[in-house]
Amino acid sequence: MFKILNRFFQFCDKTNRNKFYKSIIIGIFNSFFIALKIGAVAVMLKALLLDVCGQKKFTVDAVWQSFAVMGISVLGAVITKKVMSMLQCEGGYNTCASKRIEIAEHLRYLPMGYFNQNNPGDITSVTTNTMEMLGDVATRAVMIIMQGTLDSLLIIAMIFFFEWKIALIALGGFLIFQAVNYFMRFAVKKVSAEKIKIETNQVGKILEYIQGMTEVRAYNLSGKKRKELNTIIDQCVSVNGKLELHCIPFSAIQSFCAKLCGVVIMMASIWLYLKGQMIIANCMIMLICSFMLFLALEAGGNYAALLRIIDLSVKKAEAILNIPSIDIDGKNIPENAKNKSLDIEVKDVDFSYGSKKIIDNVSFKIPEKSVTAFVGPSGSGKTTLCHLLARFWDVNKGSVSLAGVNVKDYNMDDLMANFSFVFQNVYLFHDTIANNIRFGKPDTPMEEVIAAAKKACCHDFISSLPDGYETVIGEGGASLSGGEKQRISIARAIMKNAPIIILDEATANVDPENERDLMKAIEELTKEKTVIMIAHRLKTVSHADQIFVLDKGKIVESGKHEELLKKNGLYSRFINSRKEAVSWKI
Repeated sequence: MFKILNRFFQFCDKTNRNKFYKSIIIGIFNSFFIALKIGAVAVMLKALLLDVCGQKKFTVDAVWQSFAVMGISVLGAVITKKVMSMLQCEGGYNTCASKRIEIAEHLRYLPMGYFNQNNPGDITSVTTNTMEMLGDVATRAVMIIMQGTLDSLLIIAMIFFFEWKIALIALGGFLIFQAVNYFMRFAVKKVSAEKIKIETNQVGKILEYIQGMTEVRAYNLSGKKRKELNTIIDQCVSVNGKLELHCIPFSAIQSFCAKLCGVVIMMASIWLYLKGQMIIANCMIMLICSFMLFLALEAGGNYAALLRIIDLSVKKAEAILNIPSIDIDGKNIPENAKNKSLDIEVKDVDFSYGSKKIIDNVSFKIPEKSVTAFVGPSGSGKTTLCHLLARFWDVNKGSVSLAGVNVKDYNMDDLMANFSFVFQNVYLFHDTIANNIRFGKPDTPMEEVIAAAKKACCHDFISSLPDGYETVIGEGGASLSGGEKQRISIARAIMKNAPIIILDEATANVDPENERDLMKAIEELTKEKTVIMIAHRLKTVSHADQIFVLDKGKIVESGKHEELLKKNGLYSRFINSRKEAVSWKI
């Protein structure tokens, strides 16, 4: 138990960990004040019994003394309970919040391959279910388990002042209770892991169902997909019931042991009194202690099964935080190299996804403020190569340099400041249009936002919306057309004003009317910039300063448009096939 609690405390940052430690110290005082009730009862009992035996007349002073001790006990318990609870709640919920931010920051610097290899539902589950469980369940479990243990130990310690034999019985009962509790945690180990796994799968399945709703409806898969979702929800219900069923027998045994220990204490106290080895006042106090002893411990014991879930949740979060990130502590190279040309050079680069080689011994140079196009069949490595330039992944062999410096030597944030991206599939956030445009610079005034929107040819359609720039768009930009989303992403890139622009099929799925505005926006974005584009359309590559033709991860041709046409190679066949496709009419 203490090993798991210590793992949780170490998982917390120093500030919140100290809050938990302070709460435990205050919890000791809280337990002392709770145990002090026994002292208040003892004062009253002794006064009454002395009066009954004729040894000392009962006076009002005894009542006031008892009330004074009880008052101190109640007031102290209330104050310490409040402070202790606030510290534990702050520690738990602040840990939950800070770890969500820490995980989000860590995810920013993970290789993109991590997101390709892992289900988004798994990542989402850690930042939602797992953190929620740690913030809520862990806090409550720590509070109740620790307090139950402290209360019982303090009462046992107080019993030692009255009768050590009874104290030993109480201590034995406490140890038996903890032994049963250990076996309960061991019994739910497998079910706890199953519960975490199924709840993670549930989040993934819900995300998949919602994000794929268009396909589900278009292909009439609602019945099948709903059945899959219902199945995983039923599994989640089942595993939670299974966890409870595993706990119930042990909870019953714990309760029985606690009650049995109380009965044994009562019988032993009466037997010692009858033997003349205990005065009647102490005997009556022991009878009262037998009822108080394990009340808090029983409540904590019922929460002990959750410790295994807390342990697994901490390990799951740590697993993400322990994934090696791309080096983010490089030198501030852009400051040192700002007077150098921002040429990009790729030398002998290899890159693989697992065992599958995507880029094979590629070398080329992109001069500053030039236009470069990558062309080739699907799966040839065009997008991957562009991602390697901006260090979304690290190369397996060779090097990528910017301004004569290896991109691995850059501070990651400084490196990314040199790149803007316009992807084929634009992602916009559930926020206002203005905030989506100023995404990289949240403090940008509205005048600059509007200026960027005008350059990106999206000011007119934004102004026509009911709330203009304050219009809240759905997650992913669901309430906008493809062309509108593209232009907003271009406005965002204009706002960033990076010297290198990467266009990945930016005009691939746009209708002719939107394409006209989109090309104007791209023209505005790329003025005096280094432009790297992936495109299939002739007019977007024909004016490039250099074109690289990729096939199976290798550069098979390079040159200008006219030069490549004369070679009658892959590029020439590619252009001719595009012309034929455009000439088809219905």
